[in-house]
Amino acid sequence: MPLLHKDRLPKWALEPGPWAELFALFNLAFLAVDISLAHSFNRFARWPEWIPIGFSVAGPAVLLAAWMLGGLMVYGKAGGRAAVSRWLGGMVGWGAILVGVAGFVLHLNSQFFQSQTLKSLVYTAPFAALTASTVTHPPILLNRTVDPRSAEWGGWVTVLAVSGFAGNFVLSLADHAQNGLWNPAEWAAVIAAALAVGFLLVPILLPVNRRYLRVCFALMVMEAAVGVVGEGYHVSADLRGPSAKMLDNFIYGAPAFAPLLFANLALLAAIGLWKLYAIQVDGPARR
Repeated sequence: MPLLHKDRLPKWALEPGPWAELFALFNLAFLAVDISLAHSFNRFARWPEWIPIGFSVAGPAVLLAAWMLGGLMVYGKAGGRAAVSRWLGGMVGWGAILVGVAGFVLHLNSQFFQSQTLKSLVYTAPFAALTASTVTHPPILLNRTVDPRSAEWGGWVTVLAVSGFAGNFVLSLADHAQNGLWNPAEWAAVIAAALAVGFLLVPILLPVNRRYLRVCFALMVMEAAVGVVGEGYHVSADLRGPSAKMLDNFIYGAPAFAPLLFANLALLAAIGLWKLYAIQVDGPARR
């Protein structure tokens, strides 16, 4: 008998909704590490740069408190602890969106939007990175406003993944353009992001069958592989950096965690596709 037989798993582990909740929690917690490294580039020159770090510390603590009160899923439950849990989780979800939007606006006030040239776009503050990373937090809010058992929920999670991959496409293209995309391997990230957007848009816009969804699942495995391999390239480049201080190589060199966003978004997309696959009968997904 398999060790992970469904009868041996907790009930919540058999549904994608709780996994989306856990996904958002770990992304929110990791934000402090990622932002600390990114904003070290200018040594936190402006005080608002500390806001996402503080939120990434406080947000998971509040979300854990919400789970202790109402469990991983509170959609449809009314009154008492469930209401408080839903309110706390919604507060974290909206807070994540507000922090992301505020960061996007602040990044807009950068070199590109002052001079509006291709060169300034490549070397500006990465506003596209905010689009790619912010979409990993709304599942907290989505779980409290849309029934996680519905096809609509799976569609919205997939929309979030598509938005993230679109941002990742711009981010990869602009980031790798800094050295003229001299290494052919740098095109892999750009092509992978474009493929993800194209394939994931189809089940959002059109009815599809399980065969197509299996192709999408396979593509997400490839996207995760691109992220892991890219991570190896970036870390290797930083380890060989010109500075005698290793930390400086990671701060001013290739962004160490950026490639892992591919694996992150692939996981988010897989959660959404899981729900779309589960509600299939013998034909197109029910709407």
